[in-house]
Amino acid sequence: MPRIWSQTIAAHRDAVREAILDTTADLVAEHGLTGVTMSGIAKDAGIGRATLYKYFPDVESILRAWHERRIDRHLDRLHRLRDGTEGAMPRLEAVLTAYATAISHQGRHDSKIAADLHRGEHVAAAHQHLRDFVRDLVADAAAAGAVRRDAPADELAGYCLHALAAAADLQDPAAIQRLMRTTLTGLRGRP
Repeated sequence: MPRIWSQTIAAHRDAVREAILDTTADLVAEHGLTGVTMSGIAKDAGIGRATLYKYFPDVESILRAWHERRIDRHLDRLHRLRDGTEGAMPRLEAVLTAYATAISHQGRHDSKIAADLHRGEHVAAAHQHLRDFVRDLVADAAAAGAVRRDAPADELAGYCLHALAAAADLQDPAAIQRLMRTTLTGLRGRP
């Protein structure tokens, strides 16, 4: 088989898979996790159900792939933000603010499906990666004298992530900013 042919097939398969996941994202936003069906995905993606089943065996596997892609994109965005910001404390603040804002926009999905999505190995690995990532940012800020040094960076990273998890219940940008200020005050410690 010519190499160009297999590259074309691979690109086509990737494009179809991305279209399926994009459609799933739209359907989740519109109908919630429990409102996503195989027939709805196939119809909105403009593909036949038989084609859809060639890519995914069931709606749960599609939701899992969509959720994993969403997590990966979120982590990539945090890394780009870190890389594009100068200074240890501004980097930490930018990443934590983006994290809190993303949590507030992701919405609540109270269902067995949502619980299952958050139990996967991919999610556990992403949580550990995020904690390590924030720990390193905290350590850099502590080395620069911008945050407290009376607690290990790993503990302070856990504090930040747990405190900012409260953003899931917030929609008002002003409330998110208050949560950020409170979290940063605790991170800085006594003047």
